[in-house]
Amino acid sequence: MKKNIVLFVLFVLPIVAYLFFASGVNSFTKLPTITPKIADFGNWKSLKGEKVTLNNKITILGFSGTEILKNRGNFFNLNEKIYQRYNGFKDLQFVVICPLGTEKDAEKIVESLGAFTDVSGWHFIFASPDDIKVYYNQLNLQGKLDQNLGTSNVYIVDKERNLRGRKDKEEYKEGYNTFHPSELSNEMLDDFKIILYEYRAALKKNHNATKEL
Repeated sequence: MKKNIVLFVLFVLPIVAYLFFASGVNSFTKLPTITPKIADFGNWKSLKGEKVTLNNKITILGFSGTEILKNRGNFFNLNEKIYQRYNGFKDLQFVVICPLGTEKDAEKIVESLGAFTDVSGWHFIFASPDDIKVYYNQLNLQGKLDQNLGTSNVYIVDKERNLRGRKDKEEYKEGYNTFHPSELSNEMLDDFKIILYEYRAALKKNHNATKEL
């Protein structure tokens, strides 16, 4: 009898566990679209004077507001929990929309991050307060910008400019709070992996798997 129990634990349970988790992954290989086809950035420029686009990039999108230095810890949380894990992917970018006039503050953030991180995937772009409000409103989100035109949330945008998240009533999530490292390590990381899985699966299906995604 004891021998049968030992054999069950050693051989049967691992197979049952594998089938359970495999079925879970297969049933959740698509992250829902919260807002389809959001607008691109137009002629807004980065710190380097370059145009940045959402097209053909997986984008982590944020809004700094005017209190960018006061909230710098949020960028360090995001950098540590997400960016440093995946900044080797050429199809990934982190874009922060900032009000005009905060360029020097953004430079300080980039310099601080650059002390221990390759910051080539970070892009801080600048727009007028009115343009930022219009842009955020077209995202059609439940959350709102604060009085300083910022939010601690960041958003996942796929290569087709669809803003992605969770739509279940019990677990609705349109953005991920960078103030809480645990939320980045858990909910955001889980959802971000699903996005990567989608593109890897598509590339594999098309026989175009690359090191990018």
